Amino acid sequence: MRLRVLALFFACAAVALADKHTLAPTAKTVHWGYYDAKQPPVLRVKSGDSVEVRTEMIETPERLERLGVPAAQIPALSREIHKLKDKGPGPHILTGPIYVEGAEPGDTLEVQIESIRLALPYALNLFLPGLGVLPEDFPFEYSKLIPLDEKRMVARFAPGIEISLRPFFGSMGVAPPETSGRISSAPPWIHAGNLDNKELVAGTTLFIPVHVRGALFSVGDGHAGQGNGEVSLTALETALTGVFRLTVRKGKRLRWPRAETPTHYMTMGFDENLDTAIRTTLRDMIEFLTERFGLSREDAYLLSSDAVDFSITQLVDGKRGVHAMVPKSIFTGR
Repeated sequence: MRLRVLALFFACAAVALADKHTLAPTAKTVHWGYYDAKQPPVLRVKSGDSVEVRTEMIETPERLERLGVPAAQIPALSREIHKLKDKGPGPHILTGPIYVEGAEPGDTLEVQIESIRLALPYALNLFLPGLGVLPEDFPFEYSKLIPLDEKRMVARFAPGIEISLRPFFGSMGVAPPETSGRISSAPPWIHAGNLDNKELVAGTTLFIPVHVRGALFSVGDGHAGQGNGEVSLTALETALTGVFRLTVRKGKRLRWPRAETPTHYMTMGFDENLDTAIRTTLRDMIEFLTERFGLSREDAYLLSSDAVDFSITQLVDGKRGVHAMVPKSIFTGR
């Protein structure tokens, strides 16, 4: 008992000593459309520090005004950000990267999502020619501005249709391996990135394999809400402010990102082929169950069939995403 009390004391002391930082999106603190191991960090933090990060809206101020957004509701710095020339192949504006001291390849970056709040009173939903799940049915561009009611936490999609808001960041990732060079922000991969996973709301934790020194964590693609699949190409695209506690876990080597919610453990897989993405997710769930709960691979495979839910995360990011969730409630004696 005494050892447990001492451990709790030192854990609380470490939290108390952790620093808090703020990172706003400016023309000097964002990178557009890519993840890159050579991208210079815009902020350095210690392991265990919290960072409040605001993200930028994906649409240009001029187009938002044409859709009916008052100029007063468009942040002044947005106009400078949308003039940036250095852009990668992806569409996402990412705030960061953040260098986390002590992170080395082979470690895991634990990203605790402590809070998320809306930064704008509206969201944009659109599809584009040739993209989305049904490009042959919708070979044109269409945009819809959707008001957000923060007090009631609903999106007023249309008269008589309201969507409950569950804000989350579509893209949270670290730099990929240096040998990969500059990669598009669109497809998720071993660096996490554009997961578009609607379960990663406030109160959840994302675990990302570290591939370069400092991890180089970036965040963007704020969503006020989304359905699994994100079939039209976009969700309720908006700007968000989130608080993240970034902690380096030494000696915890992962092959793929994982996550934990208050009620579930989660594994993920991504591939151009949906079947391959499902197999990747399942294999990582089997590995997790054997590591965490001491099950044999055979029993972990059976348990995955009995109690694990597999869902399509998204279908529109180049690589299909699948996530598997096992409820914590089933582990009654462990």
